[in-house]
Amino acid sequence: MADRLNGTRILILESREEAQFSKLLAEQGAEVVQCPMFTIRDAPDPAPVEAWIRRAIDKPFDDLVLMTGEGLRRIMKLARARALDQALIAALAKSRKFTRGPKPGKALREVGLDAQQTTEKPTTEGVIEMLGKLDLNGRRLGLQLYPDKDHSALTGAIAAQGAEVDTVLPYAYDSKAADANIITAIDEMAEGRIDCIALTNLGQVRRLIDAAKGGGSEAKLRTGFERTLVASVGPAVSGELAAHGLRTDVSPVEDHYFMRPLISAMAAALAKKQVEGT
Repeated sequence: MADRLNGTRILILESREEAQFSKLLAEQGAEVVQCPMFTIRDAPDPAPVEAWIRRAIDKPFDDLVLMTGEGLRRIMKLARARALDQALIAALAKSRKFTRGPKPGKALREVGLDAQQTTEKPTTEGVIEMLGKLDLNGRRLGLQLYPDKDHSALTGAIAAQGAEVDTVLPYAYDSKAADANIITAIDEMAEGRIDCIALTNLGQVRRLIDAAKGGGSEAKLRTGFERTLVASVGPAVSGELAAHGLRTDVSPVEDHYFMRPLISAMAAALAKKQVEGT
């Protein structure tokens, strides 16, 4: 239903899919307050990424695990710049492809490929669980990683199954670029001018905490969370909030950890809050 969020101000902290999320919220009548959390940049040194691409072409992986859609898009960007994109796509077509949630699957479809399997839970633990059901002994596995995350549990679990793991980190975060915007958003929450904050990945929680600490706004951040409805897209985000002593008010129903179900859950919670406040 349209106009479910009329009269509400929703703070979103997305960057990779900020435009899409903002559009969906605006279609429901919300005033969207956008705050990019970081800038995504290509890997500072492209040489290791290019070397990974060439290894994938020269000897296609038996298996490919994609952790983010952004990762594949950055890999393809460099491959195109080196005139290797068609050769890479042909090589990846020969691999079994596994994705952490739906976003990498969408990126695969953009280059005409499909994932053989997607995690039930869009988390690293979900990837470990999915791969744990497979026979990886003696197989070469290409693994696309993402920044600001300790991936040792994942790489260790794959290696323990007897696979040869070949990792690539195709992009980096420039987290300092958005600090001033984040502090402004924290002030807005603390002053009660935001009805709901929508969190769609755990990196956003970490960035909020780090920026608040760096800007001397930790107390304001906690005040803001007390005054604002906190919406989480799923268990990974909620777990990160809990780790910092912060609550989750609303989340989509189990196994529906996507934007549209999140928006529906937010609309229901905000409507209930409005009725209780009248």
